[in-house]
Amino acid sequence: MKANALDIMNLSRIFVEWKKFVTARKPECCNVHPTIAQSWLRCLEAGVNPYNTKAQPLLDKRILNKVLEEKEELIKIAKPFMANLYKFVKGSGFVVVLTNEHGYIMEMFGDEGNLHNPMTQDFVQGASWCEEEAGTNAIGTALIIGEPIQVSGAEHFCQKYHCLTCSAAPIFDSNGRTIGILDMSGASHASHLHTLGIVVAAAEAIMAQLSIRIKNHELALANKRLTNFFNTVSDGVLIIDRNEVIIEMNPAAKIMLGKTENVLGMPVNRLFDNRTSLKGKKLTINEPYSDVEIMVDTKNGLCHCVASGEPIVNEQGVVTGGVIILRPIKQVQNLVNRFSGYYATLQFSDIIGESEQIREAIRLATLTASTSSNILLQGESGTGKEIFAQAIHNRSTQHGGPFIALNCGAIPRELIGSELFGYEDGAFTGAKRGGKPGKFELASGGTLFLDEIGDMPLEQQTALLRVIQEKKVARIGSDKMIPVNVRLICATNKNLLQEVDKGSFRQDLFYRLNVISITIPPLRNRAEDIPLLFAYFMEKISRDWGYSFCVEPEVVEYLIQYNWPGNVRELQNVVERAASIAETGIITLHHLPAEIYAPSLYASSPEPLQTMEILDCREQRQQLAKDAEKVKIRNMLNTYAGNVSQVARELGVSRKTLYNKMRTYAIHN
Repeated sequence: MKANALDIMNLSRIFVEWKKFVTARKPECCNVHPTIAQSWLRCLEAGVNPYNTKAQPLLDKRILNKVLEEKEELIKIAKPFMANLYKFVKGSGFVVVLTNEHGYIMEMFGDEGNLHNPMTQDFVQGASWCEEEAGTNAIGTALIIGEPIQVSGAEHFCQKYHCLTCSAAPIFDSNGRTIGILDMSGASHASHLHTLGIVVAAAEAIMAQLSIRIKNHELALANKRLTNFFNTVSDGVLIIDRNEVIIEMNPAAKIMLGKTENVLGMPVNRLFDNRTSLKGKKLTINEPYSDVEIMVDTKNGLCHCVASGEPIVNEQGVVTGGVIILRPIKQVQNLVNRFSGYYATLQFSDIIGESEQIREAIRLATLTASTSSNILLQGESGTGKEIFAQAIHNRSTQHGGPFIALNCGAIPRELIGSELFGYEDGAFTGAKRGGKPGKFELASGGTLFLDEIGDMPLEQQTALLRVIQEKKVARIGSDKMIPVNVRLICATNKNLLQEVDKGSFRQDLFYRLNVISITIPPLRNRAEDIPLLFAYFMEKISRDWGYSFCVEPEVVEYLIQYNWPGNVRELQNVVERAASIAETGIITLHHLPAEIYAPSLYASSPEPLQTMEILDCREQRQQLAKDAEKVKIRNMLNTYAGNVSQVARELGVSRKTLYNKMRTYAIHN
């Protein structure tokens, strides 16, 4: 690199301008490039001595080591590019320098005698080349302006560096922040315009390599996350190639399928053996699908799963493989049960009563709850058989499983089989597409409560007996046997032995269900519990409605004397009726039904009058229900300060429905 006569003349002119500036100390007195003039002014304001001959200050060794440690990756990436850059100037006295974002030298390449060369002796590791220390120079000025720059000869603010030409370019991170400076410096008479271009190209190459390193790090991190997910996710995952052959499976899939040695390399449809809910169709990866039921024979028995598939498509839109997610049907059912209300909330503590009969029933139920035996709950309608069933479930070892209740008397006889055992796709006219699991499948791992078991049709009793014996269920329209683990609790208000004698209930099923029999006493046999139940229901209504009630003492006396044919359920309805029509909040005898506060008058009425009263009673009940709803809405609006949205949420209705009810009942908010 040799300077021509024009360059020498230019350097001389700049020296004259520098001399004028440092003498007059006014920027308008010099005719140099604006960037250089602005740098000179900054140096002047910073108190830099243009005639300073001292060596540049060095970083403390401990601090320098910390800087080198923090910038280890940048130095490691930059060194090969610095070495290639140095090859062009080797032996010419030039040095190639890398600094951090504060101008401290971290790495350099140079000839062996550079440390003794007056021009380059200040280029040592740890030396500061910021403008405040070294005046105008390529490194310090590039840090401030954030752009590549070449500073030659007298453009340097300090006279001792007039012998140098320096070319520097900033190195930026992915966020555009300066993280270092690449510089090449040597004798000013050897300056060349192309020098800066070479330095800029090297800096850009370093930044490109940094970007590649970051991308590789991000890819490695993403791959590690995916690998961890693949290995730890509880669902089974199968990866298949474009030919639908299994090439990889995660640990959960190995456990789920119970086999590993022959699965890899197997076509996925051979694994499933076409035992899917797609009626013989294959699981293809050409398009996504979800929640397809499959059956897989494993060494641990039949694995019943749902499968979801997603194709893997390359940049050209060609399917190159796919992913299949397997989830045990039991997990899906537990999730459905959880969000469908198939769980028990009541405990033994929710059973109100201190009478000997109810305490004996609770004691027997508590003792048998921890067993797996079938339980038969006997008692009149309204005695609270489902409360006992939920309490038994919550005390059992299967309390974490679902609690499924089915009223056998409330379902048409032709539908009870599909409700209990489920059905396959197309099993009968009107069957849901894809089929539907029955209550036995949904209750697997938990409790199935069959209320009014005495009303079950004989043909379904036979199927129920088979499921109890084999602990397997087959859906209607299918021959596949699905294992089920169900605790069975049945309830009836009938005398099943009499039903057996009449031939309407199977004797063998009766003895299967009647392993443990618990009789729940009617309310008339535990009169001492009536005040407790009345107080409990009153407190609950007061809490739900946000309204306090007063009760006249004689009300409870009449309640105790009543026969309660509807048992606890009837008492609860009576309490709600009284609270609904007690406009002043004081419950008196006249807020009770006539059959309670005037039993003699009610019983002595002529039969036609009783018939009329029964007909009128239906209309009265409807009106009372409306009155109760009106009072409840008004009280809740008062409780929530007229917040219609909050009241609607509490009532479980939409805002529009609530506004319609308010309009019907003439409630003004």
